[in-house]
Amino acid sequence: MNQPVSRTMGQQFGRRSWAEPWKIKMVEPLTVTTREERQKALEEAGYNTFLLRSEDVYIDLLTDSGTSAMSDRQWAGMMLGDEAYAGSRNFYHLETAIQTYYGYKYVVPTHQGRGAENLLSQAAIRLGDHVPGNMYFTTTRFHQEHAGATFHDVIIDEAHDTASLHPFKGNIDLDKLQRLIDQVGADKIPYVCLAVTVNMAGGQPVSMANARAVRELTARYGIKIYLDATRAVENALFIQEREEGYSDKSLAEILREFCSYSDGATMSGKKDHLVNIGGWLATNDRELFEEARNLVVVYEGLHTYGGMAGRDMEAMAIGIEESVNVDYMRSRIGQVRYLGDLLDQWGIPFMKPVGGHAIFLDARAFYPQLEQDQFPAQTLAAELYLDSGIRAMERGIVSAGRDQVTGDHHRPKLELTRLTIPRRVYTQAHMDVVAESLKAVYEARESTRGLRMVYEPKYLRFFQARFERLPG
Repeated sequence: MNQPVSRTMGQQFGRRSWAEPWKIKMVEPLTVTTREERQKALEEAGYNTFLLRSEDVYIDLLTDSGTSAMSDRQWAGMMLGDEAYAGSRNFYHLETAIQTYYGYKYVVPTHQGRGAENLLSQAAIRLGDHVPGNMYFTTTRFHQEHAGATFHDVIIDEAHDTASLHPFKGNIDLDKLQRLIDQVGADKIPYVCLAVTVNMAGGQPVSMANARAVRELTARYGIKIYLDATRAVENALFIQEREEGYSDKSLAEILREFCSYSDGATMSGKKDHLVNIGGWLATNDRELFEEARNLVVVYEGLHTYGGMAGRDMEAMAIGIEESVNVDYMRSRIGQVRYLGDLLDQWGIPFMKPVGGHAIFLDARAFYPQLEQDQFPAQTLAAELYLDSGIRAMERGIVSAGRDQVTGDHHRPKLELTRLTIPRRVYTQAHMDVVAESLKAVYEARESTRGLRMVYEPKYLRFFQARFERLPG
């Protein structure tokens, strides 16, 4: 199969158009609302797209977590669910799939990714520890801090530059990591958290060379590496495309090698594994595995189901195999690139190069008249919904939360609005609608007013915070 390109790109360079490598067997009707209905829904939701009812949404790009369309093989697997409380055969299918494709020895199932993050944090972190990572993720950092650690961002500087075309903006800066080790001591760093791809940086990948170099550095100090492997297969495609020596290797081979430079991983199966629920923690550390297997009974469920039904474990095991199919993965990232090509033609600012799972709009560039305290990324998500019923989400100052010590806002350099593309759900025509709506919102940017926060929950505020429009 040829490398997917946008239809506009294909026409421009005389290349053949491409289509999704699947056909539709079932449809779910979408609701098209009026602007007046959307205004009412937005006000009732406190201008927070997380609080909108899904029935009021036309094209839902809030997240790619659990929103994928499962294959016919996965649905068939759902009928083979062994719902025994202990020792479900579906767990052993899942365990074998993880061991085969990711290479880790021990597996603990969880209800979703944050369950795995909690287990790892509780098992590995002690009060006063420090966890370096290549940019924070909301739930990951919360669990690390809740367990008593301080998170440190050691990603390369290019990750904070939306215009940089660095091919691996998710890479860890080895000098930053070394300085942290020298500052706090290796015994205070339970592990390095290496995310692939890096969500908050725009879905940017990590190179194999960087993973290998981080392994070499941490090995000198006895520091472990745990992946946030949620989109590791997407990361593998970028390595295949961009890194010398990997163009002839399969995604499965690249994935297995990448994981070999780590000691374990947390996984939200709701992304790469193409299922609606589920996750896992995997490790090569027998001692940590025993602790996590004890904790999972407290927090999640028995160690052979971890909060998942047998049918969900079976669907996930099948999804792991399907995820490393190169035709599927090229089409998945190709659809994101198609949307990026359209936005680029119209000069709409977003994080470049295009990442694996989403387009991240540069809300600062959209609304230079808005201070960060006026929540430009939240404003952009609200304006897009108001224009067309498309639901996106904020990834800026609201998601960053507050400093636990000072109580001040964390102020990230990036103020982004995420358009997250579910897997095997929408067509290119839907992407056209999204692009045209964004063009309309961009053209009206100068007259757009920001927001103020009127309700702030204690934890992970971006999920439930409420806002109102600033007066004109």
